[in-house]
Amino acid sequence: MAKAERTRETRERILAAACEVIAEVGFEKIRMRMVAERASVSTALLHYHFETREKLFAEAMTHSFGQTGTDLEGDADSVPASRVLARILQNLLPTDPVLRQDWKLWQELWVRALRDETARHLAIDLYDQLRSWIGQALERGIASGEFARCDVAATSTMMLALCDGFGIRLMLGDPTVDVDGAQNAVWGAIAPTLGVPPEFPAV
Repeated sequence: MAKAERTRETRERILAAACEVIAEVGFEKIRMRMVAERASVSTALLHYHFETREKLFAEAMTHSFGQTGTDLEGDADSVPASRVLARILQNLLPTDPVLRQDWKLWQELWVRALRDETARHLAIDLYDQLRSWIGQALERGIASGEFARCDVAATSTMMLALCDGFGIRLMLGDPTVDVDGAQNAVWGAIAPTLGVPPEFPAV
């Protein structure tokens, strides 16, 4: 294995471990040693790649974000826009253990963003990327005639806000909300704007 490939593999392993540990114990309690042990690397090697907890947290968030929805990209052009949008919605909610871990990281970021300027800018940047992700699916559906013309930016923002609200309640284990209900509620809220049936599509 070439040196560059080994370096990339090590960073990926560290970032995956950081995501797991931050989700388990929270950023305030995390220690670099804990991540090194989970990644099976020395603390010296960890510090070589990430000098501080803050840098590790920021890159872990970006790494986690980058994994979200990667399964959608391979065949996105060959399926209806409504199914692509439904799958995006599914990925924006804590619908499986991996996404629940991602949600724990997001919640850590929200708390830090209230007090830390760097975390605030990171959160805003990631939200901009999410809006763009949704917006591309909306624009594709509008271009194909599958969706009615709408304010893409406003619709994307509303969908994100609804997913945040329902996602928090799902993470809290609110007995009045379940995944199916959340998906149906969000889809039902945007369906009239898009001119599509209110039932959540099969994904």
